[in-house]
Amino acid sequence: MLKLKNVSKYYYQAGVIAEGFSKVNLELHLGEFVVITGESGSGKSTLLNVLSGLDSYEDGEMYINGEETSHYTEEDYLNYRRRYVSNIFQNFNLVNSYTVYQNIELAMLMNGKKKKEIKKYVNELIEKVGLKKYRNTKASKLSGGQKQRVAIARALANDTPIIVADEPTGALDSEAAKNILKILHDISKNKLVIIVTHQKEDVEKYATRLIKMHDGKILENKLVEKINLDKDLVSKEVDSIKLGSKLRLGIRNAFNIPIKFILMFVIFMLITVTLITNYASLKMAENEELGNAYNNFFNDTDNRRIILTKKDKTSFTEEDYNNINNLDNILFLTKYDLLNDIELFLESDNLYLNGNIKINTYKNVDVGNIPLNDNEVIVKGSKENWYLSNNLDTILQNEFILESDLRMSIKIVGVIYDNSFTDYDLEFYVSENLSNKLLKEEIRNKSDAIFKLDNNYVYSSYGSPVTILESDKLSNGEIYISDDLSGYCENYNCLNKEVNLKIKNIFYEEELNGKIVKVLTKENALKLVNRKYEELYNTIYISSEEYNKLFLKESYQSSVYVKEIKDLNKTGEELKNLDLEILKIKDAKHNDAEMVTQIFKIFKLILIVILVVVLFFISYFIMKIIYKSRNSYYTTIRTLGGTKRVCVSILMYELINLSMFTYLIFLLFINLIKYQIIHNEYFNELIKYISIREYVIVYIILLLLSILMAYRYGRKIFKKSIIKTYGERI
Repeated sequence: MLKLKNVSKYYYQAGVIAEGFSKVNLELHLGEFVVITGESGSGKSTLLNVLSGLDSYEDGEMYINGEETSHYTEEDYLNYRRRYVSNIFQNFNLVNSYTVYQNIELAMLMNGKKKKEIKKYVNELIEKVGLKKYRNTKASKLSGGQKQRVAIARALANDTPIIVADEPTGALDSEAAKNILKILHDISKNKLVIIVTHQKEDVEKYATRLIKMHDGKILENKLVEKINLDKDLVSKEVDSIKLGSKLRLGIRNAFNIPIKFILMFVIFMLITVTLITNYASLKMAENEELGNAYNNFFNDTDNRRIILTKKDKTSFTEEDYNNINNLDNILFLTKYDLLNDIELFLESDNLYLNGNIKINTYKNVDVGNIPLNDNEVIVKGSKENWYLSNNLDTILQNEFILESDLRMSIKIVGVIYDNSFTDYDLEFYVSENLSNKLLKEEIRNKSDAIFKLDNNYVYSSYGSPVTILESDKLSNGEIYISDDLSGYCENYNCLNKEVNLKIKNIFYEEELNGKIVKVLTKENALKLVNRKYEELYNTIYISSEEYNKLFLKESYQSSVYVKEIKDLNKTGEELKNLDLEILKIKDAKHNDAEMVTQIFKIFKLILIVILVVVLFFISYFIMKIIYKSRNSYYTTIRTLGGTKRVCVSILMYELINLSMFTYLIFLLFINLIKYQIIHNEYFNELIKYISIREYVIVYIILLLLSILMAYRYGRKIFKKSIIKTYGERI
């Protein structure tokens, strides 16, 4: 039994109190077909909303099976609607983007039914209301009569003891109206059906009770047909919507309205691109700051460089090099690590150039020619470099003197431009023969030498005071010395004296024995070694073969350069697994602005947090506009028994699916750029600074934004009553 005792409903708007209806007394029972009539504004629809729990009342008492409801909260009304009431609205309130089947299915999903138990019953209901051939037709494509049939089928699927219908035939032609009324009449045999209409003559023959209202009061309450009035309303059994059903609805809602999908896709893509580009830009700026770091020992401080030695301190073998080169992230390997730190100094009459050396592997240059001889080199630098922009012709025409013990004449024959270089950095690409000569000189300069002459020891530490040079005029065991070393020999006579030379560095020791065959003087120096005597001080010449034996041995220290700096640590671990000791150059550098760098990291974190907050409010504002048209959908969910948590969950899964789809498209785009299927220099540069960790963090942020937007919008929906929310349209 549904009973009203002196119930009144008032509205308060703009400081004015309006009466919906006043002092209504009414008893309604199971099995009744109740028809409420009256002119517009008589209060009949308001009465129907109170009876169905869509609206509250102010005075009096409404009883459900004898239980008072004046104390009901919104949650209590929700439970009342779930257990007792199904609504059929004048404007149908179907989900236009759903098919006939999906609209009816929705009611059963909200009641916690599983997919497998839904299908058969929904199909039966569709057939019952005569819409079998429209099963998969979207509601937006149906006529008014067909939509009303779907609304009735949905009410039946909800399986409540009370069905209320507000002007169910108001927008229908006479034939469609008759069919709808007949269906409702058939339903009323074991339910309480309450209809509001202003066309009394159309429904009078079906009514068991006629109620006429005027000016908020009941003028007539006529029992047309006597029925068993002792039966209580039996509430239906309800269960919570299943997680799988929420997921299904979330996926369905994400893609079922093209314009909404496109707009939300754009929003999530903008969020993703903004986060990734800003983070990468900050990381790039941080790396540039780190790039100002230096090392006093290593000239080449490229962050991609890793220096290698073997744990057992033995020399590298070809097998070792093959194992290293087989690692995925290796860009190239330099067998002799010292080559990376040799700085070339070139001097001419009016120019002075310096830079690190690399072995030339280039087949093309931007300006000039490819080197053909050992004394020809390529220079590499930025187009903004002062020398390469203002003195290019002079550089290519001049001969330079190599500042080293080699004293070679060098020609720069080619130029390669690389804008990743600073405006002052240069690199020289030389032949393998010249690199070997420079390498031997570098090893010599980093080695200690003990020179024993006529039982006297001359100690050398890092190249001073004895300089060891090579001559191809000498045979093994033959030695030239400069005349200033004659003081170590008895009576200054060093000819045919025995010499013992020992070389020691951090990797190996080597020695050789020989005999002095010439003493270099002012008279013979130029002829014998092609050097002026003034350039020779404490100098020893040995054969080229023995020189190589001392200073061009197997490699004990090598370097690799990685392709992707973001995988530097991973590559380091892989190298350690090959029984190698490693030194990452980036960890060996000093930065005078270390505190500035730490402040920069804190600033980066704060900026990212601010960015996320700003993105949330901007995206929520746009999302609120887009989803205003979806208010009726979530209000329909409420009328079908959906709680605030259920509505938020469905919206949350919808937004998560949209964000996931958007992010997958973004990752596809990034990979197309990475593998050069799409060419975009801007993103190609940025993605170098983003690791998997950053991609994961960005997606987590997207998920959090989706969840926060869902909760915030869900609260907004539930701030208003169902009736008010249904009235909101764009």
